[in-house]
Amino acid sequence: MELGIDLGTANVLVLVRGRGVVLQEPSVVAMESESRKVVAIGSDARRMLGRTPGSIVAVRPLRDGVIADYEVTEVMLRYFIHQVAGERMLFRPRVMICIPAGITPVERRAVRDAGLQAGAGRVSLVEEPMAAALGAGLDITKPAGSMVVDIGGGTTDVAVLALGGVVVSESLRIGGDRLDEALIRWLKKEENLLIGERTAETLKIEAGSAFPGARQSVSDIRGRDMVSGLPRTVHVDSERIRLALQEPLEAIVEAVKRVLERTPPELAADIYDRGVVLTGGGALLGGLDRLLAEETGVFTQVAEDPLTCVVRGTAKAMEYETGDDHLVVLRKVM
Repeated sequence: MELGIDLGTANVLVLVRGRGVVLQEPSVVAMESESRKVVAIGSDARRMLGRTPGSIVAVRPLRDGVIADYEVTEVMLRYFIHQVAGERMLFRPRVMICIPAGITPVERRAVRDAGLQAGAGRVSLVEEPMAAALGAGLDITKPAGSMVVDIGGGTTDVAVLALGGVVVSESLRIGGDRLDEALIRWLKKEENLLIGERTAETLKIEAGSAFPGARQSVSDIRGRDMVSGLPRTVHVDSERIRLALQEPLEAIVEAVKRVLERTPPELAADIYDRGVVLTGGGALLGGLDRLLAEETGVFTQVAEDPLTCVVRGTAKAMEYETGDDHLVVLRKVM
């Protein structure tokens, strides 16, 4: 059995080669605070975020695209692999795990070791921009340039690919989580209202936008008043929410511009003709494609089913060989 895993900060997606995506669960683990005994993993644990008693803590073992808690990540990975392959695996599955483009060799080794300890027989790694491009249906083996912006929960990877390799890339520790944090800070400052991570994420999904006029709605936000300490509801329109998200979105736009500036002229011309492809959960933010097109002057489109793009790309990446460091590289260009 061959498994592809998108080990994301917000969600873990598992693909079985030949069957497609078979599992999609939040990257959350709930455990007893003293004994560290696992109580729940995935969706059940996510429902506990911000609602646990003192004896139980719900944690995200991955932060900014890398492993923050190795032991908990290993437990979570083992659980998801067994969910797919069965508790009594006759053969250890071959696993390919997606990693951000900018992580260090130490962080890369931690991901691979966690996969092996979780029950994989062999672990290969593929950089997320390459997997995203393959999952979006781009032919990156040709001399023509392709540009992918993959916005996940913890990182944003911007890359120009050609001849089967990454020509220019940049990885930011900014993603969906940073957008949630921006909403929490903004409501605290403007409305004296304290909300949790889950409320912020729901608000971003239902009313968040990146471009003026992309959404027009008024949302009721419930939280705790910072002055009285009592529950309170505020009404906020989508335009004010857009302004709250402006800072992290500007950082993503600037990263795209920097990568375009460093792109060789011939490939830049290809990108102008073919456009930019958005992948990852962050691509679902309303009007983000219009914002990037407006700021860069390059046609931008959202890939089909952007949330599963990266993990679907692992199925195609399995067709290629890996190097000595177990990382899939079709061919290094620069």
